[in-house]
Amino acid sequence: MEKIRKGDEVIVIAGKDKGKRGTVARRVGAEHVVIEGVNRVKKHVKPNPVKGVVGGVVDKDMPLHVSNVSLYNPTTKKADRVGFKVLEDGKKVRVFKSNGEVVGV
Repeated sequence: MEKIRKGDEVIVIAGKDKGKRGTVARRVGAEHVVIEGVNRVKKHVKPNPVKGVVGGVVDKDMPLHVSNVSLYNPTTKKADRVGFKVLEDGKKVRVFKSNGEVVGV
């Protein structure tokens, strides 16, 4: 079970985009995530008439390592660490370390 999943709201804690907040668009491998609007670069794309791709310069979100992002806690309005807890019915859930609140209910 991953601590950061697709759709989670995260905050960047290290790197050039430190302090920016965004939603996880997708996971790339086991250790990288793509966040909407964060770590944006300009990519030069060649035209490909077979695929219908127009050439030019496009903005693209690049992956960040999961160690450089942290889950955003809306109650404290800060970055927070994540732990796991097993409920009475045997279900495993993610919880915030600061206040023990369940993530994403």
